[in-house]
Order: sequence, then structure tokens, then C-alpha cells
Amino acid sequence: MNGGSHPNPAAVRRALLEWFRANARTLPWRGTSDPYAVWVSEIMLQQTQIATVTPFYQRFLQAFPTVAHLARAPLERVLELWSGLGYYRRARHLHQAAQALEQQFGGTFPENYAGLRALPGIGDYTAKALLSIAFNQPYAVLDGNVARVVARLCSLSGNLHQPQFRNSVEAKLGELLSQQEPGNFNQALMELGQTICLPRGPNCSACPVRKWCGAYRSGNPEAFPIPRPRRAAESRYLAVAILRRGTRVAMVRGLDEGLLPDLWNFPAAFGRTPEKARHRLQEKLHCLIATPHSLGEPTAEFRHSITFRTIRGKIYPAETRGGFVRGAFRWFELTRLPHAAISQLARKITGAIPPSLPRRRRTG
Repeated sequence: MNGGSHPNPAAVRRALLEWFRANARTLPWRGTSDPYAVWVSEIMLQQTQIATVTPFYQRFLQAFPTVAHLARAPLERVLELWSGLGYYRRARHLHQAAQALEQQFGGTFPENYAGLRALPGIGDYTAKALLSIAFNQPYAVLDGNVARVVARLCSLSGNLHQPQFRNSVEAKLGELLSQQEPGNFNQALMELGQTICLPRGPNCSACPVRKWCGAYRSGNPEAFPIPRPRRAAESRYLAVAILRRGTRVAMVRGLDEGLLPDLWNFPAAFGRTPEKARHRLQEKLHCLIATPHSLGEPTAEFRHSITFRTIRGKIYPAETRGGFVRGAFRWFELTRLPHAAISQLARKITGAIPPSLPRRRRTG
């Protein structure tokens, strides 16, 4: 990794802030210094596109307008409003942190780094974003978009998973940071990375800091930073059981192998082949159903991705005389499932369930 170029910090800072004031997109969390609103937006925006977050953010704040409202809400309701946004651990941590804020700080946010970092789900990035945007404290934030802008501006090679590269980017950020407008500066860098300084095909002609950009002068801005090696996709098979009582279907907490633990899913099991997945599903059902039961032929197939897993699944109708283990299932009306705290995978499976499953002779 080279030492990079040394753009004029004051000139870059001034050009960037002027551009942001003139070109910043109108977003529902912009223009507020309310730490609660800033916090919710920052958590939702983690690994999620702005267009996806916007309607969730608006519904969430309407339902829980303050820390107190969120702290008092049942987790099930929080997960319902989060359902479809993904990375559900964020919702659980948000709820836990709201309760901690109520219990330990009277519903107000600590205005220091250590206090914020002690809250569930608040890491280095979120703490610094909150302190700079909500409290105007001089902290620079570092995410993938910011790292890309700084790496190109200063000709830094490497990626964020290399400590030397990260340290170099943080040092440059410290030099560039506006002490008077740290929140706007951080948002300006993120905005530039999201709209102009794109990973592929950056619009350099519209960039306000082009004249100081080492990557632009090199003629190959896309060479900075070096892409992080991707983890190879893992192909898995999933067998899913549909148990029905009239218009209701049975759901369980979690999917399988520790995935989606907070959300309702159809009973399911992974396997390295479709046959092994079906066999594991039957074993799981034996623990949940006390009477004889059977799986029919698959009625539908689907594909889905969760992080690095590529999932190919089959949906099996299940027949039983009843005798369910107490508390093993929760029964949902099919028409209510879109409003429940279910996973995106469960939503996809719901859409593939036929109006009425084929009837099979019961065993016994």
C-alpha cells in the first residue's frame, strides 16, 4: 500500500460542504438533530439501501416516536414493523438499547463516546455518527462509502479489512474533518460516495473535489480501493413443511442452524441434498408432533439467498391428526402473515403456498 497523495484539507473541506449544501438529497432523517431519529436511521441504514429504508423508517417513527415508546413496546411489535428490512438482530438491539436508555439515562442519550458504545448494537460507526450529527462533536465516521472516497482522493490502495489501510484512511479523515460542521461533513462524504463516487462508473465530472483527487489524476479511479475478496457462496437445500388448520398455518421461531432466531418461519430443515433436507425435516417434526404424521410430495420449489448461502428449497404439505407438543407452534391466519414478524424467506414461501393443499390420507 502506498503513502497516497496529500490534498489540501481546507480546500477539500470547503468544496465538499458547499456541494453538500447545494446538492444533498431530501431524506426523512436529514435536517434533524434529534438523537433518537438519527440513531434509528443509522441502524436501519446499516447494509441496507436508502430506497428500502425510507418507508420502514417513516412507519417505525410513526409507531415509536420516542425512546420511551420503543422501550415500552413488545419485541414482537418491533419485529413486525422491522419485518422485510432484514438483519433482524438490529431490531432486537434497538429495542434493548431503548430499554437501557430509559432505565439508565431517563430516556436521554449520553453525549459521550463511551456511554453510547456501552448500549446494545451501537458500534464505533454509529456512536461517532450520533455524536457528530446529533451533538455536533468532531468525530469522523468511516464506512465503505467514506473509505472509497478517501482512498480515491488520497490514492490509498487496500481495503477496509486490512489494518494498515484502515489506519491510513482514518488518519486522512482526521485531517479533513470539519471541526465546525462535523455532522454535515460526514454526511457529505457519505452522500458523495452514494451518488457520485460510485464503486463502478464514478461520475468524476460532477465531483466537487475532482481537482484534488489522486485517483482521478491516475486515470483509473476504480482501482481504488482494492475490492475485498468475496466469500464463496455456499449452496444449501431446504425442506419446508406446511401444516394447516383450515385457513391457519403453523409457524415456529427461527429457521434452522441458528438462522433468523427472532422471527416466525415455517418448520424447515437444511441438508446437503434435497433428500437429506427432507429427512432432517421429518426428524424435526417428530419432536414437535406427538401423533403420526406424513409429508406429501413437494407442491412448489423456490430459491433464496441469506448472506453467503444460496438456498434451493421445496415445500411439502404435512398431514397429522393433531397432538402437537404444547407450545411447539404458533398458528397464523394466512391473510395475517404479511403483517406478522416473519422472515423474508417466509414471505416468499407464503406466496408459493397453493390456496388449498392436496388432501392425503392420514396415517395412523
